[in-house]
Amino acid sequence: MNPNEVLRIVDSLHRDKNIDPEIVFQAIESALTSAARKQYGEEADITITIDRESGAFQGVCDGEELDTEVIGRIGAQTAKQVIIQKIREAERDSLIEEYREQIGSMVSGVVQRSDGGATTVTLPSVEAILPRSEQIQGEAHHPNERVRAIVYEVKPQGNRVKVVLSRKHVNLVRRLFEQEIPEVSDGVITINALAREPGYRSKVAVSSSDQRIDCVGACVGVRGNRIKNIVDELSGERIDIVRWNDDPEMLIPNALQPAEVEQVLLCDMIGRAIVLVREDQLSLAIGRRGQNVRLASKLCGWDIEIMTGAELEEQIERAVDGFAELEGMTEDLAQQLVEQGYLSYDDLSVIEPDAMMEMGGLTEAQVDAIVTQAEAKAEAAELAAADARRKQKDAERAAEQEAREAAARSAQAAEDEAAAAAESAGEETAGEETASEETASEETASEETASDEGAGDEGASEESGDSASDDAAAEADASAAAEADLPAAGEEVAGDEIKASNEKESTEM
Repeated sequence: MNPNEVLRIVDSLHRDKNIDPEIVFQAIESALTSAARKQYGEEADITITIDRESGAFQGVCDGEELDTEVIGRIGAQTAKQVIIQKIREAERDSLIEEYREQIGSMVSGVVQRSDGGATTVTLPSVEAILPRSEQIQGEAHHPNERVRAIVYEVKPQGNRVKVVLSRKHVNLVRRLFEQEIPEVSDGVITINALAREPGYRSKVAVSSSDQRIDCVGACVGVRGNRIKNIVDELSGERIDIVRWNDDPEMLIPNALQPAEVEQVLLCDMIGRAIVLVREDQLSLAIGRRGQNVRLASKLCGWDIEIMTGAELEEQIERAVDGFAELEGMTEDLAQQLVEQGYLSYDDLSVIEPDAMMEMGGLTEAQVDAIVTQAEAKAEAAELAAADARRKQKDAERAAEQEAREAAARSAQAAEDEAAAAAESAGEETAGEETASEETASEETASEETASDEGAGDEGASEESGDSASDDAAAEADASAAAEADLPAAGEEVAGDEIKASNEKESTEM
């Protein structure tokens, strides 16, 4: 191997692949040593080193110096694959180190393909995976689409690097705020707390180090243009920006906006905040499926419980009466526990023994007995609640079954009525068709009769016409004959008269 060529290769790998030159030198030395052992035997004590400045080789085998030409020939013939493997491992380690430093940071890539819900995203130096479990519900990614996500996990996978991205991570909202809002990236506005339910809603608590800058207004932007860009990137996820305050009694009402809070009662011993609201604000403070109060609890770091004043009084009364039933519990201690926010047997079962001993002046044994009773009653209450829920579910199932059966009966009755109506309509139609046929037959018969009569009349007329013509012809012939026979008849009459006259004359004689 040419020393200058070795130095050139090392420098090229360092610049192109971001691999430490020392790693490349060690890989080449290891490859040459392995190749030399194959030639001189596995038992041979072989050491090969490369000068980091000149690139020259120096080798020793069982105490004897190896010829540089032999070393070069060995490297050229057998060490190539080992060197390539080492370089690939070094490149993989370099990528792992690079992306592990970016865990929690936002990266931008281009979607290459989507297979089985998982999306492959091309990053500047590696292909990353955006699994279905880390995608926002309802969103779909298409090839050549640019997507932004958080580097969630980095781990080696053979000779490659597996980079897992996430769009559900809470840091995605934080990084988008830093990118879209200059005051946040400059540090003038600070994101003090953040709570998120991906795809649905996020709450961001912000504060400003400059009194002249409104932290909430700066995050929203003119006509909401800044926050709109973030909402669009998160597929329409709703974002609430609240003003941060170090006082929980001020922060909690801000976190529960848009609901109006009447009073906040802090129970420091168990980290609970009882928030009192009006009846008309109760559902708004709790939110859809408890989303608003759940996010507010995460944002503030307090276990927030929403209730009205009447509900609180009823719960306090029930808690005092329940605690008083415990053996060894005094009324004064029960009242103190309720004031500290312990409103159920479950709360009492997790109390610190030292705190109860100090509050009631009890011994450790007495506290243990009270806690044991509270745990037993809490378990019994949980079983009773589970039984009540089961009965309620059974009743709901029975009601649903009855409703389905009633619907089925109604549907069957409707079908029967429809069938009867169709049958009746069919009979009426058949009767109408029969009547129509009979009427048509009668009309046809009448038409035929009328035709026959018309034909008879025409025949009679023709016969009458013929008879009249014959009579007329006969009369004409008779008239002609009469006219032709008139003279003969006159002569015959004259002959008769002469004959009669002669007979008379003969008689007289």
